[in-house]
Amino acid sequence: MARPIQRVENYTTPALVMGFVNLIWVFGVIWVVWGLPAVMLTGLAMNYAITFLERKVRNR
Repeated sequence: MARPIQRVENYTTPALVMGFVNLIWVFGVIWVVWGLPAVMLTGLAMNYAITFLERKVRNR
């Protein structure tokens, strides 16, 4: 008894938008608590982490 294939919704765009919204409020909290230099360092650390993961995935 085969089941018919059902299409599923593509939630990529809403997930990216919510990720951006979460990133903005987290950066806002960091800015209020520790100041703008901490936000810049956090962004730099995230950039290095994303670049590292991208290189790791490409090398597989």
